[in-house]
Amino acid sequence: MMSALSTVAAEPLTGAEFAPLMAPFGPFESRPVLAAAVSGGRDSLALALLAHDWARALGGRIVGLIVDHGLRRESSDEAAKTRDLLAGHGVAAEILRWRGAKPASGLQEAAREARYRLLLEACRRHGILHLLIAHHADDQAETIAMRAARSSGPDGLAGMAAVVEQREVRLLRPLLSVPRARLTATLEARAVPWIDDPSNVDSRFERARIRKAGQVAASTVAGRDKSRAIREGRLAAAALDLVEFDLPGAVAIDRAGFARLGRGLAVRLLSRAIQAVGRRDYPPRRERLERAAARLSQGVSRGKSGKSQDFTLSECRLELRQAPGSRRLRWIIRPENGRKDARKAGQPLVPAAFFACGGPRAPHLCHNPIDGSKSCEPVQS
Repeated sequence: MMSALSTVAAEPLTGAEFAPLMAPFGPFESRPVLAAAVSGGRDSLALALLAHDWARALGGRIVGLIVDHGLRRESSDEAAKTRDLLAGHGVAAEILRWRGAKPASGLQEAAREARYRLLLEACRRHGILHLLIAHHADDQAETIAMRAARSSGPDGLAGMAAVVEQREVRLLRPLLSVPRARLTATLEARAVPWIDDPSNVDSRFERARIRKAGQVAASTVAGRDKSRAIREGRLAAAALDLVEFDLPGAVAIDRAGFARLGRGLAVRLLSRAIQAVGRRDYPPRRERLERAAARLSQGVSRGKSGKSQDFTLSECRLELRQAPGSRRLRWIIRPENGRKDARKAGQPLVPAAFFACGGPRAPHLCHNPIDGSKSCEPVQS
């Protein structure tokens, strides 16, 4: 069943419409090189072809990254056909294979982690800063519906972010405002075939059940982008004001400053710190975050040592200590012993919204996509 965001008589998405969707992610390098995650489905194929036309007009190019999860017998052949299809449209592509044993439970989550790990590793290997993901308006509405069912807070109900700044790669989702029906129409207009993944309609998976039940509507996502941008801006300002980075592998938050924050902002700052330090893709549960934020804000009883205040949260250890050379107290957040996973990047502590509104240039431009070197000399946008 189609989402309520889709329309029966959809028009193809044109290059003239796609360019403004990319503009908020700029400025880009003078000859941008971007990667596109391509599954062979209609959404990612449409994104890859639209991005190819956009990049070529700027003297740049797109690299298609195709993940073969190896979960179906047909997957290897489908990956090869997708690579050949992209090549026929002038897009170079690489197949990334998920090798090794697959878990008996939690397969979708494990496949997602493997997929992003392979994609980010390929981007780093090729020196590519920008990874395009084909999530669209229907996906966004379904995500919000799923999170609402879990009683997510305002950040969760804001849906997927259009940009996620990783340590070396930016994840870009330019199609979050575009209904899937328009992407289908785009491929049909170009006479491009696609592959339908049977898991998309498999009722064992929550997203497929929501899609079949038609539990999403356009009103679900209306106005959320603006409110998210406002919250991210406030969070960025708080992080820059209160977070200190003088400890290896850890961050410190000024206790007095944290206690002055409003409840919602304090919870969001702690959540972002836990995700960054603990290398987590998702925040801790809301009730645990709220209890921990209240604990970070409360006064310290006289006569109690710092260690008596310590506790753990989502694979991180939180320690109340004095700042070096002063009596100022701060909370130190570090990975719990034996829990650090160097393969995972986690979430950035300072939201990407900060980089879009502060300073004369975007930091992702201080990078040479060819040899990986960094330089902040001016480049053409």
